[in-house]
Amino acid sequence: MKSFRKIITLNIPARMEFVNITRQVADAVRESGVQEGLVLVNPMHITASVFINDDESGLHQDYKDWLEKLAPFDPSPTRYRHNRTGEDNGDAHHKRQIMGREVVVAITEGKLDFGTWEQIFYGEFDGKRSKRVLVKIIGE
Repeated sequence: MKSFRKIITLNIPARMEFVNITRQVADAVRESGVQEGLVLVNPMHITASVFINDDESGLHQDYKDWLEKLAPFDPSPTRYRHNRTGEDNGDAHHKRQIMGREVVVAITEGKLDFGTWEQIFYGEFDGKRSKRVLVKIIGE
């Protein structure tokens, strides 16, 4: 069995943004040489998410609006106890929890084995600095 590891580095200028990373993950699969296996994709940050969904701007804005209603940005220590530690990103931790941590995708015949419309996204909830995404591939 082969094992392959790659890091994708992203610079997200906005506090909250969704970035389609499907191409970078597919490139890593090709680079790995794995024909049959699995790829794990996860952010290496506690205030970010990786998820699978449709690449449709209206849906992405709906997610942003919904997440902001559920866990509004508030840097004060009043709403989020986490912010009493000197941080200002209590909302980002909640948003990540809602959107999930990672995805696992099957690799079949050397390609990501997706359903119709499925794409891989990095979700950033505390941006404005460099962030990393782990791509770990195992298989034959």
